[in-house]
Amino acid sequence: VQLQASGGGLVQAGGSLRLSCTASGSIHSTDVMGWHRQAPGKQRSLVASITSVDSTNYVASVKGRFTVSRDNAKNTVYLQMNSLKPEDTAVYFCYAYIQTSGTGYSTAYWGRGTQVTVSS
Repeated sequence: VQLQASGGGLVQAGGSLRLSCTASGSIHSTDVMGWHRQAPGKQRSLVASITSVDSTNYVASVKGRFTVSRDNAKNTVYLQMNSLKPEDTAVYFCYAYIQTSGTGYSTAYWGRGTQVTVSS
């Protein structure tokens, strides 16, 4: 199983970016999907997550600005980021809990990360 993320880049403060992450390989089903980020000198931390029934969770600092969504048919998770701030600058990592068989046990997989830079 592999996760491929795309959509990062350089944007001015107040701008928008949309990240995408698609899982491929031997996938039976996908459970929770989401995004973490890691800024220079800081630990990786959760940004947003979404369950298979579209229940979402956000870190307080992005509520009202970021929206996480998913397309189960495409095994893809998205992160729409609006009103970006310089403090959103980080490497964004997607993740997904994936079942590769019908046993009910899922394993966490991670994408390589995509850089988001917000200039002031």
